[in-house]
Amino acid sequence: MTELGLYLAKRSINKAEVSRKTGLSTYRLSQLSINPKSHVRVEELYLIALAIGVKPGDMFEELCQHIKLKN
Repeated sequence: MTELGLYLAKRSINKAEVSRKTGLSTYRLSQLSINPKSHVRVEELYLIALAIGVKPGDMFEELCQHIKLKN
């Protein structure tokens, strides 16, 4: 499962509702949630954040907290 998938699962988000609100297909949302080779576009992440009622920046920070700069 991807970071986005874990994020949505932790919050019990209904992907069908997110799909309806964002215009993203349920297939695309499923791929973004389970396939690590699927890369989320910033526009998609922004729409998902709006649809689930969170600040896009807060969602972005939580999803990327594992990413660190190399020394």
